[in-house]
Amino acid sequence: MPAAGRPADDVVTVLTDARHGDADWRHGRTFSLIYHSGDPELEALLERVAALFAHDNALNPAAFPSLRRLEKDVVSATAELLGGRPEAGCMTSGGTESILMAVKVARQDARRRGVQHPNVVVPATAHPAFAKAAHTLGIEERRVPVGQDLRADVAAMEGSVDDATAMLVGSAPCYPYGVVDDIGSLAALARARGILCHVDACLGGWLIPFMVDMGRSVPPFDFTVDGVTSMSADVHKFGYSTKGASTVLYRDRDLLGLQHFVFDRWPGGQYGTPAAAGARPGAPIATAWAAIHHLGRAGYQRLARRVLDAFDAFTAGVDAIDGLAVTGEPDFPSLQISSNDPAIEIGGVADIMDDRGWHLDRQQGGLHLMLSPYHATVAEQFLADLRLAAQNASASRARPATYGGVE
Repeated sequence: MPAAGRPADDVVTVLTDARHGDADWRHGRTFSLIYHSGDPELEALLERVAALFAHDNALNPAAFPSLRRLEKDVVSATAELLGGRPEAGCMTSGGTESILMAVKVARQDARRRGVQHPNVVVPATAHPAFAKAAHTLGIEERRVPVGQDLRADVAAMEGSVDDATAMLVGSAPCYPYGVVDDIGSLAALARARGILCHVDACLGGWLIPFMVDMGRSVPPFDFTVDGVTSMSADVHKFGYSTKGASTVLYRDRDLLGLQHFVFDRWPGGQYGTPAAAGARPGAPIATAWAAIHHLGRAGYQRLARRVLDAFDAFTAGVDAIDGLAVTGEPDFPSLQISSNDPAIEIGGVADIMDDRGWHLDRQQGGLHLMLSPYHATVAEQFLADLRLAAQNASASRARPATYGGVE
């Protein structure tokens, strides 16, 4: 704690200098964490809106009714995209909180059926947030290996279901390989067993509908599939809002009610929250609304076209490089680059790409790319550097595969 304060300009200078070692996302050098629209007008709008709502708190709708109205609009727009009901959902801080809430609802639903020690069954490619939720909520997570096509093995998952199973999970798509699970079969299995089925569309919820508009074939994955009971979809990914904006949606409002927490056994009066957070910043809610209403369907279709251009360029370019290949057959622009030549050590490829200023995530079996609209402008340079890296790769500096870290 400093003994005395600093002038505002000095504080801004220090913070600006502190960012010099951060990932260069504005020039398309990173492939995760930031979803870069490449639209300077949208970026400027979000900054203005974030400043407008920087100090507001959505904890109490009576104090900030504007945030409640904006949240309802964001949830309604997401539900419209995904075939859901606008009144059966809420916003959260991100995909992890949305998934935490869906698992909580599954636990509560199982308990009202008399199951005191429920479990959830998920494919091995499901987001770690499901493991985190199970750990936090004190229930069992059963993680089942996927099939050769990298999609959920529905038969194997069925073998892990028992009378205590509360929910099945599928991804649309999974993060590591960009494939959409067979949601129809998973939902049918869940319906037959009388349990819930959650679709993690944190990545795909705000892009797949517009990919379909652009003529791409993607397996059915949303509430139009009978048996899907809940979904998570992040607006701060391909909805292009600032960070801190996700949604969790349910087929029925009754399920949303199981998510709510209300407490009044203290002197301060009733404390009620729709999700995990108490205080909720206004800026992510407002920027989500702003992005949706600034872009509209036509704007999202335009950005989806650019993402697909990048997707096509990167996948074709990678597969044309001797010794490298895209893993599996991704439905979505989230993909892994792997080595199919024992002489090419993929970690060594990553090291050279690091040295050339690219920030690639290292997975357990390769290098991960999450493509945004701006990446269409850097595809040629990236592929030239990747070809060079494959030709010159040596032993890796052995950086670990990392998606998120702690210190």
